[in-house]
Amino acid sequence: MAQKLKNNLEKKIFIKTFGCQMNEYDSNRIYDLVKSINYKKTDELDKADCYVLNTCHIREKATDKVYHDIGRIKKNFRGRKKPIIVVTGCVAQAEGDILLDREKYIDAVIGPQSLHKFNQIIKNIEKKSLQENLTGFDAKEKFDTLNYYKNSDSSVSSFLTIQEGCDKFCKFCVVPYTRGAEFSRPINELVKECKDLVSNGAKEITLLGQNVNAYCHNEKKLSSLISEISKIKDIERIRYTTSHPKDFTEDLIDIYRSHNKKLTPFIHLPVQSGSNKILEAMNRKHTVEDYLEIINKLREVNPRIKFSSDFIIGYPGETESDFNDTIKLLEKIEFINCYSFIFSPRPGTPAAKLNEIDHNTSKKRLVIFQNTAEKIKLRYRRSLFNKTALVLFENKVKNKDEFFGRDEYANSVIVKTKENLKGKIKKVKIKSGNQNTLFGEIDNKLNERNFAA
Repeated sequence: MAQKLKNNLEKKIFIKTFGCQMNEYDSNRIYDLVKSINYKKTDELDKADCYVLNTCHIREKATDKVYHDIGRIKKNFRGRKKPIIVVTGCVAQAEGDILLDREKYIDAVIGPQSLHKFNQIIKNIEKKSLQENLTGFDAKEKFDTLNYYKNSDSSVSSFLTIQEGCDKFCKFCVVPYTRGAEFSRPINELVKECKDLVSNGAKEITLLGQNVNAYCHNEKKLSSLISEISKIKDIERIRYTTSHPKDFTEDLIDIYRSHNKKLTPFIHLPVQSGSNKILEAMNRKHTVEDYLEIINKLREVNPRIKFSSDFIIGYPGETESDFNDTIKLLEKIEFINCYSFIFSPRPGTPAAKLNEIDHNTSKKRLVIFQNTAEKIKLRYRRSLFNKTALVLFENKVKNKDEFFGRDEYANSVIVKTKENLKGKIKKVKIKSGNQNTLFGEIDNKLNERNFAA
């Protein structure tokens, strides 16, 4: 009888997550929070008592996506009691008042640094019909509160936010305005959460931050945190993202020499442009020469390291010569993966006031850039054929005798097998692949031996 009553009281929450890995971390933590007020995760929108849009403001039309989703929910729930609608993430922070004024169907907007008050907001909404707007900037209070709730993420590869906010103020970027100033969590707090994730089954931890290598707490930097996490026995791999060249200090470079057994030899290091003129206009606080020096130092301490990067094409003032410099840098470093976008002005940023270059010119340049990047990526992937990769397997492919995993360089790998490989690292011989996925076979002879990387 008690169990039946509990089930009747239990409510369902559905979260749709946009954008970065940090949003994925935040969404998982919301699920952890709402358990204490009797909400349970659902993957079925139509059964949701609470619908959460965890938004990203980095790319254009982010706000339009919110209104589109709200319209879809209205249609789905026509003639029925509407779910509680909450918009979280960076769009909520940047445009909360606008959202509430324009769309009365929204019950609350909650900024990224106010997620710890999520339960109280839901309770308030359940008691009254007034809209709620909570967009403060107290990262310390947020994480102090979240520490009371165990991270229940049970993924083989789990995310851990170690740092939030940014003090760099690149002219195109909304992060300082939506996530606030740089804040780093204490090492002991992070080690404890790592151990919780390991107890849930995690074998790989990805450390997250808007400026992850700006991490610094009580004079302990990212290199110190990596050293501490490396001591946790059952963690097999450590990654981190996203880095800023300005904060790539010597101690972090040096750790690739001493901790390369757990720290993966793959770094995402956004450069944004190959032109010093454009980098200065962006207020990136580094030059192409600075960037190349970091790359060269890292390759010296560990020749196995490879890189991916972010690029903005068509930034205001970019000439053909500036664009050609970007192509030269792309070809020089041979990034194994690139994320590239045409410049889109974000409201509230200094770059939003600049005169944009002709959109057709930007589109043509983006096509050239992406074609060049894809050729480099394809050449790299073909070089892996008939070679062996260390793959950490994360899950079974739905409805197939196949398992999905990633190698040290975050390349997706699929093998056919009936064996349960979840959470295991295996040597895989790569047989074929495309731009997105590599396909291989378990090398049983090699896996019978000790294969320390």
